Amino acid sequence: MTSVTTTAGWSSGRVRAYVALIKPRIIELLLITTVPAMVLAAQAWPGTWLVVATLLGGIMSAGGANAINNVVDRDIDSRMDRTRRRPLPTRSLGVGEALAVGIVLGVGGFVWLWLTTTLLAGLLATAALVFYVLVYTMFLKRTTPQNIVIGGAAGAVPALVGWAAVTGTLALPAWVLFAVVFFWTPPHFWALALQFEEDYARAGVPMLPVVSGERMTTLQITLYAAVVGGVSLMLQPAADLGGLYLWSAVGLGLAFVAVAATLLRDRSRAMMVFRFSNIYLTLLFSAVMLDVML
Repeated sequence: MTSVTTTAGWSSGRVRAYVALIKPRIIELLLITTVPAMVLAAQAWPGTWLVVATLLGGIMSAGGANAINNVVDRDIDSRMDRTRRRPLPTRSLGVGEALAVGIVLGVGGFVWLWLTTTLLAGLLATAALVFYVLVYTMFLKRTTPQNIVIGGAAGAVPALVGWAAVTGTLALPAWVLFAVVFFWTPPHFWALALQFEEDYARAGVPMLPVVSGERMTTLQITLYAAVVGGVSLMLQPAADLGGLYLWSAVGLGLAFVAVAATLLRDRSRAMMVFRFSNIYLTLLFSAVMLDVML
């Protein structure tokens, strides 16, 4: 009985470690942008099988990127309170097996998307993985406070993947969706960096709050929130969307700027801004999908 219980506990612990390795919360945000892009590209529901296939491929590619990120960042993660409980710092998984998971998922994501959707979708997902690991994780994150500004391109690619999965091509609306996520990423992540500024300083990561201070960071967050709102309005004429999307974009954009601006008076609102940025992106992309389908 003891042996069976121990084995079951070990297995459940391993499963939890593998789930943590691919960072499911980050993947959720990526998938939020994929389905609305598919609906916009098809100008209707693109088909349940295609949506499921695209999401599965996206999960594999993003999970692979996150697993390899865990391997590369294990030294940083072990020095930060926010990340020291991840699988590699706690030695729940070995470096070799974590890297193998990342490679298998990355290759599997490309092959799956190629076979079930389009070659372009597979290539875009794989390009995002390579950019995230080689450019952001291995270089930008450790060298410049603009790391998340440039590195945010990787997180914006799922919108392109969704569009390409439906059409096999890219068009202006897809690039506008990409731009929305690209400019949304800095205020989203800098709010989190404000909350964990001491963590990043201890780990030697040059995030904007560490290098430029709280005042400059809060100003940049507010500025980027305004830019995101402006870029989101460009989608209405680019994709010929209706009033539902337009007024949603206007209202959400104003709300994002207003919430971000509260940081100028009270830095303790950083997590509130971080959480609202997630709500903003979810509602904005939901408005895209609803505008098309209704």
